Amino acid sequence: MKLLQPLKIGNKTLTNSMAMAPMTRSRASMSGVVGDSTILYYSQRASAGLLISEAINISEQAIGSPLTPGLYNQEQIDAWKKVTQAVHEKGGVIYAQLWHTGRVGHSLVKNGELPVAPSPLAIQGQEHFTSQGKKAYEIPRALSTEEVKNIVQDFKQAAMHAMEAGFDGVELHAAFGYLPNQFLADSANQRTDAYGGSDENRNRFVLEIMQEIVAAIGADKAAIRLSPTSLYNNIVHQNPIEQFTLLMQELNKLPLSYVHIMNVPFPADKFPHYPANPIETFGKLLHHPVIANCGYNRETGEGELEKGIAKMISYGKLFLANPDLPKRFENNTALNEADPATMYGGGDKGYIDYPSLQE
Repeated sequence: MKLLQPLKIGNKTLTNSMAMAPMTRSRASMSGVVGDSTILYYSQRASAGLLISEAINISEQAIGSPLTPGLYNQEQIDAWKKVTQAVHEKGGVIYAQLWHTGRVGHSLVKNGELPVAPSPLAIQGQEHFTSQGKKAYEIPRALSTEEVKNIVQDFKQAAMHAMEAGFDGVELHAAFGYLPNQFLADSANQRTDAYGGSDENRNRFVLEIMQEIVAAIGADKAAIRLSPTSLYNNIVHQNPIEQFTLLMQELNKLPLSYVHIMNVPFPADKFPHYPANPIETFGKLLHHPVIANCGYNRETGEGELEKGIAKMISYGKLFLANPDLPKRFENNTALNEADPATMYGGGDKGYIDYPSLQE
């Protein structure tokens, strides 16, 4: 199986072509520090060719949801060191996913501070989970040009912290409606400065972050996750093929380890200008290895690799419920089912108690 074949990503040779997708689990402390259960959670899944961490807040401002981890102070860095050490002791490779939620947050989670965004446009038709239950989204505060540049530096600093914490690389979360994705999207970005208006300007924030990260941590250690067709969090692109083609061309100029593309379904009748398959549309433009994500199983993942564009498949819920997923794919054995009730928050149940085949 291609899924079980070794693969070179960046400066690492991986044991197989299966990645664990980044998944928010909300098991950190109120101060964003991960604990012993998180160490076990990742080390249990170290047989993945590549582990991509849950999204990690790059700053206090970046926080959008309670109990999510950070990577902006020494206590947080030291806690992650224990995770990366445990993964490395099992022969695993782990990247840190860097996160700024932007407008996908609430003042109840942010010590009374309003969420920030490219433009003062609230998310409509969704509610946000807070410590006081679900709440309607607030109108975010628009970032000044100087603040945008400061956040670029926050991403750079977080990447350096990730390397200090022992991660093998970092992935920029530029997907699913969070801050970098907000800058990319017409529906969230109505700026008139250098970060809005044209495709080039809306791409600028993401490209500046990637350039700074590469400069800070070196070649073949930086990656990016994109979701060109996701509508989640009120993200809509007017010219996705033109804009993301331009973005891929610019990403090709950087020494990245991979580009992680989410193949998110969308209503084709309402969005006829969207690419039917972003893996094929954009993956073939890239000089970097492509990781394909969204809804794959053993057969469809193998089929995607057979096409030759994607070099790796990332799995979310399947890795959540099956710590030894590569072995289960190898033996074609039954899979544990993920329990939706324990995906976010709570204790060890539904976190570190899913059985492996050996158990």
